[in-house]
Amino acid sequence: MVVPAFNEEENLPRLLAELETRPELFPGGSVLFVVDDGSADSTPLIVSSYDGPLPVELVRLERNQGPGAAFRAGFDAALSRARSDEAEGALVVTLEADTTSDLDAVPRMIERARGDADVVLASWVMVNVPLARRLLSAGAGAFVRSLLGVDAKTVSSFLRVYRVGALERAVARHGDDLIRESGFACKAELLAKLAALGVCIEEVPVDLDTSQRVGKSKMPIARTFVAYWRMAFRQWRARGTAPA
Repeated sequence: MVVPAFNEEENLPRLLAELETRPELFPGGSVLFVVDDGSADSTPLIVSSYDGPLPVELVRLERNQGPGAAFRAGFDAALSRARSDEAEGALVVTLEADTTSDLDAVPRMIERARGDADVVLASWVMVNVPLARRLLSAGAGAFVRSLLGVDAKTVSSFLRVYRVGALERAVARHGDDLIRESGFACKAELLAKLAALGVCIEEVPVDLDTSQRVGKSKMPIARTFVAYWRMAFRQWRARGTAPA
């Protein structure tokens, strides 16, 4: 499990407490990697001093670089562990640190990944979500579907389940360029690159209730919108289909 966290001292203890009630999400050999993205609060201390039942490890970025860098570091740690353990059929689950992910949906998503799916996405059913966030999510989905050839309703959610083999194929193809976007568009970028490899992508409807979060969202709306255009143009160029 990979959880990027930036200044989540109010939410992270709540997330850990919720995960403690779900031991079935942590079979033998599992690890919860919390990636501290250069937090200025006590987020890294909460992780490093945790002494509960969860198999928690801290991955520390010394300065804030955005969720793209946090996911790169988290995937590096997870894939390294999976390879070292020779974990056949291993999965990587990613989710938000702010407790907005519906953990009740994770077993259903894992079940789909144990079947035919290489990547399982949370397809958001938005509850108590601001209009700007709903519009961005809907627009990003339509944008990526139409321009990048991804057949998915929700392209920006953190809550996903990946087969390790699918991530390894993507790393083998793109190397350090697998995730170039530093901001929240990184999830759409990764999805587009996985789709181009022909992996099987499925979605599971999941409630997104932002009222569960303490504090404000870290997503800058305008900057994220610009990042989607930048990412799409880069993908066009890579495929030789950029507009004149």
